[in-house]
Amino acid sequence: MTRSDLSLTSHGDSLSAWHHHAETDAWTTAAGRPCVVMAHGFGATKDAGLTPFAERFAAAGADVVVFDYRGFGTSGGAPRQQVDHRRHRADYRSVLSQVRGLDGIDPDRVVLWGSSYSGGHVVAVAAGDPRVAAVISQGAAMDGLAAVAEIVTYAGVRQVLRLTAHALRGLVQRGHEIPIVAAPGELAAITSHDGLSGYEIIMGPTFENRMLARGILPILLNRPVSSASRLRMPVMLVIAASDTIAPPSAVERVAARVRGRVEVERFDVGHFEIYRGEVFEKSVAAQVAFLDSVLG
Repeated sequence: MTRSDLSLTSHGDSLSAWHHHAETDAWTTAAGRPCVVMAHGFGATKDAGLTPFAERFAAAGADVVVFDYRGFGTSGGAPRQQVDHRRHRADYRSVLSQVRGLDGIDPDRVVLWGSSYSGGHVVAVAAGDPRVAAVISQGAAMDGLAAVAEIVTYAGVRQVLRLTAHALRGLVQRGHEIPIVAAPGELAAITSHDGLSGYEIIMGPTFENRMLARGILPILLNRPVSSASRLRMPVMLVIAASDTIAPPSAVERVAARVRGRVEVERFDVGHFEIYRGEVFEKSVAAQVAFLDSVLG
């Protein structure tokens, strides 16, 4: 497979990206090749388990652009390690605009792909851009309120109060950081039973297990479910039914609200099991079939 580095920008900062080139012209038309735009989830980087998805999409006939948000991985920008859905969505919009101008790309057949936190980003971004050809969202964080309620379920109210205290401290001490993920009972944004092991399995070499503590506060405002009714393009939702990080009930609400065609794939697994093994094989095959129905 042919992959090259791609330099993009967002709000004056450099974005590091990989450009996977289509390996077949099966989906190419006179207008050009389709392209799938991908980024990762909560504090994650482009080298964390996304390449196998990108390779399958490229093998089927799509170009794929995978990028790091500002302040993460090998992208530029400051502050570093600021998890904020509003900032990440702005980066998606910037990349989307630039990808549409790439040589050989059909600007009307660009698909947004997201997983975990970015699974919600792509819904919100597409809701504001009807030109997006389709959306694929897996294991998505669709409702920050539900996510916080899930923390109460697996870690208790004390953990939420603890995180809130660090977030408020972070508003005063702007550089104050906490871990992104840790074992149950420890201080981190994610302390579910499978959080640490899941991150250890899929994270790549550029991942840093730290985030600005003030990034906890915007989580409550992250509610892509409220944008779902504006989606009229084809949407595929991959649900991890036993997810304790991104509540699947919120994804079900998105599926019910989308105005266009919706395809739902459900797997009785946890948040991180959709990235590997048999579930990955089944899921990515369904995603390629969905893309073929939209782009073929």
